[in-house]
Amino acid sequence: MTVNEPAGFWIRLGALLLDALIIALPLSLIILIITGGRHSEENISEILSFLYNLLTPVFWNGYTVGKRICGIRIVKVNDGASPGLGTMLLRNVVAYLVYVFTFGIAVIVSVIMVAVREDKRSLHDFIAGTMVIRD
Repeated sequence: MTVNEPAGFWIRLGALLLDALIIALPLSLIILIITGGRHSEENISEILSFLYNLLTPVFWNGYTVGKRICGIRIVKVNDGASPGLGTMLLRNVVAYLVYVFTFGIAVIVSVIMVAVREDKRSLHDFIAGTMVIRD
């Protein structure tokens, strides 16, 4: 594995915001138009966003649209390979459960970890054995 520079807090936040603007916002607007603003719109939007965040890195070598634009990607720590479905399930589902069961405290811990740790890994990175690197 080649040594890549870990992606820090601000670049990761930028990628997240780009994903929200480029994918989540238009998706929500399309669903709003299709459903006519019924309550099911939120559920459909959440499911599609979850699937986007779960599957896009699996099929696109660790990238989402926002990560690709920012030049960062998710890789496995042990071999630098792109994440598989199991890895992304750990990274998204298990981490989400940890964040919910700690009433958001783990989210704050994750932000601090990315900001101060040398390897810039957050809790969900540790759970899944991943890291976000600059390309």
